[in-house]
Amino acid sequence: MKIKNNIKTILMALAAVVTLGTMNSCSDEPDKENFYTFTGEMMSDYLNNRESFSEFKTIVERAGLMDLLAGYGHYTCFAPTNEAVDAFLAERGLTSVADLSDEDCDTIARTHLINNLYSTFEMSQDRLQTANFLGRYIATEQMTDEEDNAIVLLEGVTKTIFGKTENGDYIHQNDSVENGIVHPVDMVIEKSNSLISDLLRVNPKVSVFYKALVATGVINEIQGVADENYDPSKYIREYYKSHEWNEVASVPDKKNIGYTVFVEPNEVYLKKFEEEGIEIVNKDTLKALYDLACLYYDNNENYADDKGKHSYSDLKADNNALKRFIQYHILNRQVAGTADLTPIVMTKTAEAFGISTTIINPVDWYPTLLPHTMVKIEQLTVRTDKAGRDNKGQGSIGERYINRRYAAPDFTFEGSHIDATVEKKPVHDGLNGHYFYIDDVIAFSQDVLEKVQNMRIRMDFSSIFPEVMTNGMRQEGNPYTDDSKDTPDDSSTPKNGRNFYFPLGYLEGVDFNKNCLFVLRRPHTNFWSWQGDEWNLFGDYDLTFRIPPVPFSGEWQFRLGFCALNTRGVMQVYFGSDPKNLTPQGIPLDMTKYLNSEMYLGSRFKSDEKLNDYNSKTDIDKASEQKILKNLKAYRAGTSTYHFNPNTGEKFYFAGNERTYRRVLCTAQVDCTKDYYIRFRVASDGKQGNNNEFMLDYFEMVPRSVYSVDGDGDMEDDL
Repeated sequence: MKIKNNIKTILMALAAVVTLGTMNSCSDEPDKENFYTFTGEMMSDYLNNRESFSEFKTIVERAGLMDLLAGYGHYTCFAPTNEAVDAFLAERGLTSVADLSDEDCDTIARTHLINNLYSTFEMSQDRLQTANFLGRYIATEQMTDEEDNAIVLLEGVTKTIFGKTENGDYIHQNDSVENGIVHPVDMVIEKSNSLISDLLRVNPKVSVFYKALVATGVINEIQGVADENYDPSKYIREYYKSHEWNEVASVPDKKNIGYTVFVEPNEVYLKKFEEEGIEIVNKDTLKALYDLACLYYDNNENYADDKGKHSYSDLKADNNALKRFIQYHILNRQVAGTADLTPIVMTKTAEAFGISTTIINPVDWYPTLLPHTMVKIEQLTVRTDKAGRDNKGQGSIGERYINRRYAAPDFTFEGSHIDATVEKKPVHDGLNGHYFYIDDVIAFSQDVLEKVQNMRIRMDFSSIFPEVMTNGMRQEGNPYTDDSKDTPDDSSTPKNGRNFYFPLGYLEGVDFNKNCLFVLRRPHTNFWSWQGDEWNLFGDYDLTFRIPPVPFSGEWQFRLGFCALNTRGVMQVYFGSDPKNLTPQGIPLDMTKYLNSEMYLGSRFKSDEKLNDYNSKTDIDKASEQKILKNLKAYRAGTSTYHFNPNTGEKFYFAGNERTYRRVLCTAQVDCTKDYYIRFRVASDGKQGNNNEFMLDYFEMVPRSVYSVDGDGDMEDDL
């Protein structure tokens, strides 16, 4: 059964490319040739019939889960052998499974069970895309064992077993049973229940950062775990119709609170101190870090009024440079692996969801704990941009970076590389957060706000609300398979994934009236939705949300990307800094109007779904059309955005379709130190059928430096 080097290499490359980013969308009908099939056996039978797993079987029984594994489902089980369980017990001074408490057994069993199917070939990202039965994500890494067999490393230490004989049993990774897949493993998988702050405290590699985290008081900002007042049992399932689809949505199961921390190891700080000529006096690395922070924040025009008004003796002051430095390293959401930091990579396209990664780098934007700031996270996929400029620099293709903007010679910001390494000790993933090493200092410096982030900021609505990512709802479900149009799957665990609606108070910074239904529809590859999912408003809605922060003050334009359909409705847009007193913005936005309607381009709109007609235009013609649309407060969708037909393998580009476009919500002078809000109020006149449905797909914030192009033939880039 040994795989030779060349075959092994091909298989691992196939796993990395073809199944990259499998998401929590693994099919309920896996490719049978990848598995060893035991016809008629359920997962419970598998454990009962093999002496090699008798101790884990006892743990599962004491956890009360054996009946579940005896019934219908689609589970993945990482089954530790008896030797693995014995080693786990010995490490704790125990002699048998009987010494474990029922609570211990419940934790161990649930840690090893996933409510989805994963073969080893689908474990190609740095973590499984479905959480285990405890709601935690298991880190994964493709590797080879001592006999050069392709296996998977779990949590940086536990290995799947390629195959061996033990107590007369033949065991092998990817064993298939009627209700799932079993992967024997050589160690018990452990997940830390420590807070993220405690994980940082015990890691000597990041002691300088941790010292500053405590000294500035920012440690008190990362102690949340869950909203104990949230009770999902109070809410019913909601049924609605979106275009032609009858669907059902339920509220989230939990409301966890989480954080993601980017940490420079001590060695990075020491190198930077030397580069900047900062002396470490009396081994006081905290003072040196304070001096470094002052270089960034005292020279930032957003904080010019605070220059010289803070000191090393008052590190907890809100205007202190070191406190700002530490806050900027922390996201207000829990991200379990680097693959989640940018749009999810798809199994069948090897591209980020709905993004042509051969012409544009996938990017996401996230607010930090430093008020009114965001970090830009970018995955490097493009070596040369449309203008022929070098995009790669010193970066590595496929890797992710913070505040990178590289298109030499115009922009040469390499950014800080995010290390995806999973270590057994120190542990990186805790109960309420995850931390990543980075290889260079990050700060919200003048260069970052003025040059790196002076660009069009495009965000999927699922990125805007941190609760969605922390609680595992982003990209939830199988995007390749549709449900019945007529009969919603309203079981407790829908086969293809769930749609969610959000009760008032669940999403921070969002307010709406009691007649509003706010729904997140699970992703579909064939929907005209960027990244597959979409947010919808139904009913007599009146919703206000806090928009993400802009990096600098000035004139900004705010846009909404969506798909117009004749079943959708009309809404009035409002904008301002006082959520209770917002100003109406122009005429209502009508989502029944296409770009080829008389309201926009009419017969001047020429297209097909492959984008041929648009791409055949000259640059002058494209610029002319963009100016016409711009005067009408509209833009085509980006040429890098598309949806995918998994049956034919064909891509249908949004920019070539009259239904998918961007509408300018408003243009306003904004102060980057303030919060701003947008309000959507229904303006449809008793629309029936789809109950005034309105779609929110993605949001754009565009500085005047980008959209204010006036010369003949000049245009904002169409990506």
